[in-house]
This record gives sequence, structure tokens and C-alpha cells, in this order.
Amino acid sequence: QVQLVESGGGLVQAGGSLRLSCAASGSIFSIRAMGWYRQAPGKQRELVAELTSDSSTDYADSVKGRFAISRDNAKNTVYLQMNSLKPEDTAVYYCQAILRPGDRPDYTGRYWGKGTLVTVSS
Repeated sequence: QVQLVESGGGLVQAGGSLRLSCAASGSIFSIRAMGWYRQAPGKQRELVAELTSDSSTDYADSVKGRFAISRDNAKNTVYLQMNSLKPEDTAVYYCQAILRPGDRPDYTGRYWGKGTLVTVSS
């Protein structure tokens, strides 16, 4: 059973920084991409940043220059360094992985963590 567990959320003042972590565990054959999404109250879930296995990155325009995604392949862990935080960054941040599980290497699926809350005060 594949699990994604996020950590690092919390309350921070505007202009501050936070670092989110997401560790994928369980039987994993390969990971194609890992990334972060967020959902603010009353809004749809949106992509924040994604990092593929070939090191390609994609960022939402609203976070470019402020957030940075990175990955420790040996630990199956992805990080999101968030700097210059703004109140509009307040949301639940979800980790997503596109991967092949070890017991079904012919299958590629999307897996989600349960989310971690980031609150930015003004």
C-alpha cells in the first residue's frame, strides 16, 4: 500500500518561509513525478509545483520566484520551500505522486496525501 505523508505546515506571518515535506512509502516500483497542489477555502484545488523524474519542473505563475520544489530520490521525498509567503498562499497543501506501485508495475496511478494546512497571517 502506497502512502504519502506531508509535514511542515503551520502558521507564519506574511513575508516568512515554510518548508513542506512529503514522503512516499510502501511498495513503489518507480515514480514519474511528485508535486504539490493546494486548495483554499471555497476554491478548486490547483497545481503549485511539480517535479518529474527527468528533473523538469512546473510552477503556478503565482508562486514563481518564491517557491522551489526539490526531491530526494533515495528517500522518495519531495520538498517545497516557500519563501515570501503571502496571505493568499493560505490553503491546505496536498502532495501528489504519479507512480507505479511495486505490486502492479504495469499500472501508473496518482496518489495523494491527506494534506497539511498552511496559514499566512497579514
